[in-house]
Amino acid sequence: MKVIILHNDFRVYWKGRLTYLKKYLNDKNIDFYAIELFGKGSPYIFDRYDNQEKWWTCLFPDKSSHEVTIADLQKELFSKLDEINPDIVITGSIVFFSGALGIRWAKLNSKKFVMFDDAKPSQVKRNFIVRWVKNLITAQIDGLWLPAAEYDKEYPNLNPGEILFFHGYNCIDNELFKFREQKEMDRTVIICVARLVPIKNLANLLKAWKLIEAKKTDYKLVIIGDGPEFEKLNKLKLNLELETVVFLGAIPNTDIPTYFNNANAFVLPSLSESWGLVVNEALAAGLPVLLSNKINASKSLLKEGINGYGFNPHSVSSMTDRIMDYINLDAQSKHEMSENSLRIINNMRYEDMGEQLLAALNELIKKDSKKPGFIAGTLINLWHGKYNTSGWDKL
Repeated sequence: MKVIILHNDFRVYWKGRLTYLKKYLNDKNIDFYAIELFGKGSPYIFDRYDNQEKWWTCLFPDKSSHEVTIADLQKELFSKLDEINPDIVITGSIVFFSGALGIRWAKLNSKKFVMFDDAKPSQVKRNFIVRWVKNLITAQIDGLWLPAAEYDKEYPNLNPGEILFFHGYNCIDNELFKFREQKEMDRTVIICVARLVPIKNLANLLKAWKLIEAKKTDYKLVIIGDGPEFEKLNKLKLNLELETVVFLGAIPNTDIPTYFNNANAFVLPSLSESWGLVVNEALAAGLPVLLSNKINASKSLLKEGINGYGFNPHSVSSMTDRIMDYINLDAQSKHEMSENSLRIINNMRYEDMGEQLLAALNELIKKDSKKPGFIAGTLINLWHGKYNTSGWDKL
């Protein structure tokens, strides 16, 4: 069996996943390949394309999507797909170039097509026509790879009897964040790791921390990350006269586990997160989590009162109360929350991702690929997708 995974780009967390899957599937006698379309233009500008593996190709390593025509993109991609001739094509959402062109090639060549997506359709604003077109094209897929079972209800128009639903790709290398000794829970640091952009809602976190300081706790808030909001947030910190808030700026990813290990809990007040993989990292480091209820990862990884607390990110008082609920816990309760975080994240490992993907591939290979009707086929041949990440850090 030949399997190819295709996306506009594979950065940050995807690198570890793909490397793991290559070895895991190779051991199961499955040839696994990866194609990313562009070497530039990713919102993760700090992470450049630098791959040297023969099984992992970038079609335009020195270009962004704005520098390549649709015709040239399709020509290069279809040529590479024809060369590899995979049995199953896996891509990101059909709203992107990768998904739109990937499903087109798969249907033209009677191959199985799997779509992965961590954005919930109910949280994406689309007009009726765009939603109808997307739903009709999506209904032609053979498999849907989602972060967790909690996402299944987001696709009521898809028949699980016709389309295989499976889960588990939104994982990280948990071992990188695990501490080697029993975690000490007597530290008084709550840590936040986030880009300093509006959607992370750090202004409300600072306002909540002002109320927490007034309660005379000995806790400190450490914020790691940089971004265009730094000056605004630092000015707010000074105006609020906060004494126990520290902005550390950007920290190398390799150093993040050390900062997690020196903290007592993790907080993320985002107004929206399609998932929020930093939450996985915090749990893997054994941290109790204090999370906005707008973070999709919280639906699967936060168990209220078990390994942390959730709050309304629009309400400073809600945020304050939940953080104080944690601070006021005794040491044993905090230790139990730490252990519970480790137990919960142990169900989202590379190994689980590999096992669920393998089971899905073995089931899909036995089935006939879905054949689109006239209208759906026409839309697939007309829709090219896009690479629009301009709003990734805004609500």
